[in-house]
Amino acid sequence: MRFLLDTEQRAFAASLDAMLSAADTPAVIRDWSRGERASGLALWSRIAEAGVFALAVPEAYEGLGPRPVELAVAFVELGRHAVPGPLVETVAAAALLLDPGPAERFLPTLAAGKSVATLAPEGSYALDGEAAALRLALAADGLRLAPGHGPVRTSLDPARRLTRLLPGGELLTRDPPVHHALCWARLATAAQALGVGLALLERTVAYVGQRVQFGVPVGSFQAVKHRLADAKIALEFARPLVLGAAVTMSPADVAAAKVSACEAAYATARTALQLHGAIGYTAEYDLSLWLTRARALRTAWGTPDDCRAEVLRGRGRTPRLRRDPDDRT
Repeated sequence: MRFLLDTEQRAFAASLDAMLSAADTPAVIRDWSRGERASGLALWSRIAEAGVFALAVPEAYEGLGPRPVELAVAFVELGRHAVPGPLVETVAAAALLLDPGPAERFLPTLAAGKSVATLAPEGSYALDGEAAALRLALAADGLRLAPGHGPVRTSLDPARRLTRLLPGGELLTRDPPVHHALCWARLATAAQALGVGLALLERTVAYVGQRVQFGVPVGSFQAVKHRLADAKIALEFARPLVLGAAVTMSPADVAAAKVSACEAAYATARTALQLHGAIGYTAEYDLSLWLTRARALRTAWGTPDDCRAEVLRGRGRTPRLRRDPDDRT
């Protein structure tokens, strides 16, 4: 089956690409990793003005959605430009806040980009808790509004700043739709990983076309072509899985899309690092911003084993919400 974007969806992707290309996202990422949030929050507002977060919010609460296909299209572009911040967490928060009271209270500001949200099990690490105005904690008795956060800890991706959510706080709902929110979070993560992989491939193809050894471009070597072809095929196989999962929103389909896209992006990152050589290891070189993101997304919102188990279960028992274990160090 072929999944083709319509004219409006392609124009939406192109407009986001143009906006993010002009935003100098590498500089924004480095500011964010130092805790300097002004440029990142300004970019967040522009992304919200483009309607990205509103795609996860129902029309009844000043959103445009739910529109998972358009959300996936947007997150591919966000991943392609490695935009920092709790993007997936804000989408997951919108999917959790379905009760009328909390929905009326929080969803309009999330859709408009006036509020940044993060989400994690109570007492565990949440992404960018110090930047988020809305900190949601999944406690034993339901969904709570966390009263604060602990110290910031570093992650394998410097732009992913981790803070432990403090226990207690206001109880928003006793029966949050965890499985529904997890499905949206995995879809957004899969699309973001696909965009990261595409950016890594594009940058690597350009680099091996310029790097010369033995008087010829490295990209002319057959072994290099094979590595790049393998990366390209893996990403192109992942693309219809992501779009197909956005159409069905089946937990098994979404899990399959996530494991496929994240593994393709991770494999592309390894190829990119090998073909760049020593320069690929340096934090000053922009490639590192995508390399670390690919590694972090691989296990965010469910490890590959978690997602494969979901695919095998089909529509079986509800999986437990998990955060990225690699981000806890």
